[in-house]
Formats: sequence, C-alpha cells, structure tokens
Amino acid sequence: MTRRGPLAGAAAAAMTAGAAAVIARASYAALRRRPPGGPATWARINHRGEPVTLLEGPAVALGATAAAALAAGVPPRGRAALLAAGAGAAAFGGYDDRAGSSDRRGFRGHLGALAGGEVTTGAVKLGGIGVTGAVAAAAAGGSPADLIINAGLIAGGANLVNLFDLRPGRAIKVALAGGGLLAAVSPAARPAAVAPLGAALALLPEDLAERAMLGDAGANAVGAMLGAAAAASLPRPARIAVLAAITGLTAASEVVSFTAVIARTPVLNWADMLGRRPPAPAATLAGAGTGPDGRSGTEPGERQEAEPPAGAARA
Repeated sequence: MTRRGPLAGAAAAAMTAGAAAVIARASYAALRRRPPGGPATWARINHRGEPVTLLEGPAVALGATAAAALAAGVPPRGRAALLAAGAGAAAFGGYDDRAGSSDRRGFRGHLGALAGGEVTTGAVKLGGIGVTGAVAAAAAGGSPADLIINAGLIAGGANLVNLFDLRPGRAIKVALAGGGLLAAVSPAARPAAVAPLGAALALLPEDLAERAMLGDAGANAVGAMLGAAAAASLPRPARIAVLAAITGLTAASEVVSFTAVIARTPVLNWADMLGRRPPAPAATLAGAGTGPDGRSGTEPGERQEAEPPAGAARA
C-alpha cells in the first residue's frame, strides 16, 4: 500500500466519525424538542434529585447507524452487518428502556423469571439481541463456526457495554477504549468502528454532566456495532479470544460489582471520575435511596438505571 492509501483511509475514517457526531448531536436536539411519547416517557431522576433523559441513547444509535450506512471503506456485507447490529440492538434496548423495570437484574434474574413463567422485558431484550447478533453475523457471512463466533461477539458486545452504563460517562469511556484498541490493532476495523465511537463521543458531555444517559438503546447499539466491527476484521483466533474475554466479564458481573472494583483500583477510578462532577454527599445519597455518583443501583448483574419521576409511567 502506498503512503496515499493510509492517509486516504484515515481521512475517510475521520469523515465517518465526524458525520456520526454531527448526526448524533442533531438527532439529540431534535428528540429533545419533540420526544416521542412526550418528555415524561424518557425522563428519569438521578440520586441528586436532578432530571436526566434517556434520549441520548436513540440519538447515539441514529448517528452511528446513519454514518455507518454512508461510511467509505466498509464492504457491503460488513455494512449490512453493522446496520443490522446497531438497529436491532437499539430497538430491543429501547423497548426495555421504555417498558422495563429494575425488579429483575442480570441473566440470572431474567432467566430465573422466565423459568417461573414470567416473561420480563429484559428477557425479551436478551432474546432479541441474540437474534440480532445471529442476523448480523449471517449478513457478514463466513463458515458456520464463524457465524457462531460472530453472533456471540455482536450480542456479547451489546450486553457488555450496557453493563458499564452504571455511572456518568463510564459506558462511553469503555467503548472508546475498546473501540480505539480495536482500530489500532486492526486497520480493517477502523472504517466500521469509528461510526459508533464518533456518535458516542459527541454526546459524552451530556452524559458526564448528568443531563442524559445512554440507557439500553444507546449502550446496546454501540456495543453491538463494535462487536460487528471486530467480527468483520479480526482473524478467528483473535475473535475467539475477544469472545472469551466478553464472556468472562459478563459472568463476573453476575457476582462482582464493577463499580466496587473500579473504586478500589486507583487508575481505573481516576479514569472513571475524569470529567465527572464530584460525588454527592453521603447524606444526600441516603435520602434519595440510590447509589453513589449519579445513577441508582450498584448491584452486580445488570446496568443500574435512574428512576422515573413520580407519577411518570413508562410507555
């Protein structure tokens, strides 16, 4: 490859990331002006007693998928996989955002409820994202073994990023770190990875300031698209290693609090707090009945979620 090739590829990736950022910001502004179902549908109250909105998630998903549809350097099969992964994960995640509750947490909670005859919105989401992963993997193509691995990467990536949506900005920081590493080690992944990364980065200030949060729609979409980018670009041994890491972290989340691990690890805590507001006083947290630093819940097993305001029913 000539010098011009890498430069042209970098320029195309920058244009895709920029387009994703612009579309995400424009979508967020439009959704804030006219939120589907009304503002209360997307409103939540954090531990400070301040309102946040879940509209960040749909805006990020729109920006990421629209930019991926136009991205230069992504082959047709890879583009189809990206769009299927992002749109499907956003749709099922958005359903859980609007209709779900925090009564059941994690795989154990949702699958346990299912075994007892209760179909939770989380179980619907888990099943739907599993189907999304399979459809996106089929769109990408490959041998039967590759289809299984790639479906796991896409569905697992969607769930893993969502598990880190516990504190302001955390899920986006994790996505930026993971996606940036993917783009660095695999130039072939770069054109696909920059779309979700650009969209998420554009709304990071809203997340850090606790004005908005990704929710399931945004976190699932970003994770699924990064999984699709890895599936389309990494050799099989590397994909198996990444899938094993995702599976291990997901299993650990059922019994270990990521928030507690981050808090007691200085470098992780520094990165986690970077750009965030100081923690609220302990008395304020106790009065609000929620977890520290911005959003409710610290239990392992599933992403916590800020509570709906009093009197605001979910659609």
